[in-house]
Amino acid sequence: MTTPLTLAHTRRTDGTPALIVGGEIDMSNAGEFAAALSGTGDGTVLVVDLTDVGYIDSAGLTVLFDNTGHIEVVANPLIAPVLAISGLGDLITVHGLDAGPDGGPAAGGLTTG
Repeated sequence: MTTPLTLAHTRRTDGTPALIVGGEIDMSNAGEFAAALSGTGDGTVLVVDLTDVGYIDSAGLTVLFDNTGHIEVVANPLIAPVLAISGLGDLITVHGLDAGPDGGPAAGGLTTG
């Protein structure tokens, strides 16, 4: 059974925009995922937190590849190897669970809103 995709726009405590993603990313919801990743328009990096993602297929990876110019990713131990094998880790910063983009825990420093 597929776990529904959840998307929540937030900001880190330093003001950096972030997107918290949960569930499964696949061809059935890749368009929704892509829309959520649309650029901030001002060159600001968007932190994409995949900590709660249990599955990502090639459609989801394509969305990430299409947005390499303005994203960083926080990945869990299940997703991190997929990002490495796909080569995405060579194009963008990928943070593991032990250290998030702010040097703290992966989901640390995020506030809703």
